[in-house]
Amino acid sequence: MTPILKTSQSSDSDDLTLHFFDYWRVISVRWPLFLLVFMLVVITAGIVTYLMPRQYAAMVSMEVREDDSAITVFNSGSGQRFNPRFLTTQFQIIQHKEVLYPVIKSLELEKLWNLGSLELTYQKLREMIDVREVRNSDLIQILVYDGDAKQAALIANRIAEEYQRKRIEEPTLAVSRSLKQLDDEVAKQRATVEGLQKEMVKLRIENGIQDLNPDSAENPMHAESAVLMTVEEMVSNERLKNSQLRARAGQIDQMTDDQIMRSVSTLEIKDTTIDQVLPMYQQAAAEEARMLNSGLGINHPLVKSLRAKKDVMQKQLSEQIIVLRRGIQGNLRISDESLKSLEARLVESRENQQATKTRAASYFDAKNAYLQSRKVLEGMELKLSTEKVQHTMPRSPTTIWEKAEPSQYPARPRVILNMSLAVVAGLVLAVGLCFFIEYLDTSVKTMADIENTLQVPVLAVIPKEITILMNEGDDNPDAEAYRIMRTNIEFNRKNNHENTITVISGGPGEGKTTTLSNLAYTFAKGGYSTLVVDADLRRPSMHRLFGVSNNQGLSDYLTTAAELDDLVQVTKVENLFFLPSGKLPRDSVGVLNSSRMMEFIEEVKSRYDLVFFDSPPILGVSDASILASSLDFTIMVVQHRRFPRSMSLRTKQAIVNVGGNILGVVLNNVDTRHDQYYEYSTSYYNYHSKDVREAARAAKLGKTRGGNAEAAVRSKDSENEKLDDY
Repeated sequence: MTPILKTSQSSDSDDLTLHFFDYWRVISVRWPLFLLVFMLVVITAGIVTYLMPRQYAAMVSMEVREDDSAITVFNSGSGQRFNPRFLTTQFQIIQHKEVLYPVIKSLELEKLWNLGSLELTYQKLREMIDVREVRNSDLIQILVYDGDAKQAALIANRIAEEYQRKRIEEPTLAVSRSLKQLDDEVAKQRATVEGLQKEMVKLRIENGIQDLNPDSAENPMHAESAVLMTVEEMVSNERLKNSQLRARAGQIDQMTDDQIMRSVSTLEIKDTTIDQVLPMYQQAAAEEARMLNSGLGINHPLVKSLRAKKDVMQKQLSEQIIVLRRGIQGNLRISDESLKSLEARLVESRENQQATKTRAASYFDAKNAYLQSRKVLEGMELKLSTEKVQHTMPRSPTTIWEKAEPSQYPARPRVILNMSLAVVAGLVLAVGLCFFIEYLDTSVKTMADIENTLQVPVLAVIPKEITILMNEGDDNPDAEAYRIMRTNIEFNRKNNHENTITVISGGPGEGKTTTLSNLAYTFAKGGYSTLVVDADLRRPSMHRLFGVSNNQGLSDYLTTAAELDDLVQVTKVENLFFLPSGKLPRDSVGVLNSSRMMEFIEEVKSRYDLVFFDSPPILGVSDASILASSLDFTIMVVQHRRFPRSMSLRTKQAIVNVGGNILGVVLNNVDTRHDQYYEYSTSYYNYHSKDVREAARAAKLGKTRGGNAEAAVRSKDSENEKLDDY
């Protein structure tokens, strides 16, 4: 049979689908176990849930805030800090003895439950409590479970009240202690401030410091520093101005009058005369050049008039440039004198500031220390007065928003949750057990198991409930599997002289006899002259399939001088002949392993196109080994999901050890309804018409369309023979 291979172009989704079908195949094959485990888990969970005692739940909902009543001298940071462990801590506090012991005593739970000790009562009460957080809020829920709904509500409310009392009582005591400590610190700081103030006054008088505002943080040296900075700024500006004037004067000294006139805009010279006369002079020069270029001579009246006018303007410009040069030099001398005066003033200001700073250094230090201490004192006094006012107001870090009330319905057991978990657990356990047993099961399950373990090709996959084809109609879908096997055998035969084949299995009941008879029938229907030899001399059964007597057969040929023609029987199928085993001799091994047997094999090889030998199981019986070593080919029959793979491997090794030639393996009795892996190997059923398929099913049940009772009995006998087959 040509194997179906995956191409390299298969997608990932195809692989995932294949894996899903593999998992489903495991569960479908073992669905009774799956259903049994699942039902046991669900039923057990249901019984346990039913027997569990009913408990009622009472819930108190309360808001819990962090306690910000702790007193510090100065607030650090801004806003309220988030403590991720705050609610978790409160959960533990609610369940501690400091809260629950008063609850036990106030409700007299020790007498009510009569457990013998306060510790045991506390342990029971703690087991009844469940504290939860309401997500994304400051709310918590205190749940109490009890068989009495009223008692559960009473306990829940009492726990919430006791916890609230503890949260109020403890901060009040802590605040009182903090206020007393803060008051003492304020008195100490006030004494420190008074001492620093006396020291500051003493130094101011001794050094003659003029401080108009001794209680202010303003520095008396600030005025002198401002004067010094002003003088320094004036000196800096004058130096810059003097440098610019000196550079301009030097540049103008090196330039001619014409160069100065052409560079007036570049030198940034602001002179009214030059600004007015220079454009007119430039215009006259341009007009003179135009006249000369137009052909007028230098003696032309217009040219002479224009030239005289230009000379006057040039004289004005020259005289003004001389005035400009003198003005720049005068400005430079004035700037030099001003700069010297400012520099002398700057030296004097620096000397005065340094002398004053030296005398007042100790005073300034004392003043700064006094001002800092006074600032601290003011902060502490403000904090003290604020805390006193704030903590006289009523406050509570907890608020009960919803009190517990008796419940009308029990909260435990949770039937829906328990049964849902039981369903999930049942599914998981059932699936896990199926896969665990599948892991422990080493039988042959797939064609890949055969090819990987035996390294032998699979000739055909035979579905479950295949009947004897001789008793069915000609167009039977069951025959297609054997036609596929016939095709594979024809392709694997090297030449027509290799025509003797035996069908062998490792253990009894794997279906080798049925496989051999149906295969021989298929070859005969294909036009081959086919002989079936029942070589199972220990427990022959082929004669019952063919409906003939077993009084004479192979054993008579091997032990007597009987002729082959007298022993071979013609069947109702054209081209199909049958040789029974005959009566069982005492030493069947010796009979099969004789020269007479070799002569028999040679004779039937020459007479028939194909000769099939039925044999007993090869493991534990030597007859099959003799046939495997003497015949051309051996076909192994492996029943699906019956014997371990190691047994099939030993069967192959036994054939190879005696020199047998294994043609291939037939995977028999495959339940394609559960093993979808083999559906493609048996999809030929879909190619037959609906009437043919229905007729085939009716024939299996012995119910032909013509109501032939004899056919029904023959079909039933065939099924029984198949079950008894080795």
